[in-house]
Amino acid sequence: MQANDLIRFVVNRVHDGQPLAGKIRSAWEGILEDAGLGDDVVRHSLRHTAATWLMQAGVDLWEAAGWLGMTVEQLEANYGRHHPDFQEDAAEAFQTRR
Repeated sequence: MQANDLIRFVVNRVHDGQPLAGKIRSAWEGILEDAGLGDDVVRHSLRHTAATWLMQAGVDLWEAAGWLGMTVEQLEANYGRHHPDFQEDAAEAFQTRR
């Protein structure tokens, strides 16, 4: 990837698979409708879901934190339990105990 490459996150409509139109900040209600989501979904829900999925996929903490716009410490404190390595050393200690 080159420094001038455009990075985009695209959300597609449920009914036809086309990208959602409009700006997220000004068109949130339309985006919810196009995506088939309820009013209980807030913009933060998308960030929370992304953080959870990144942790479940075992993505490097530094990379995930940078993509989400938070510190590694914030990511670990709030989403670390979703990472596959969470408490791995502690579990291993009990498995090897005689």
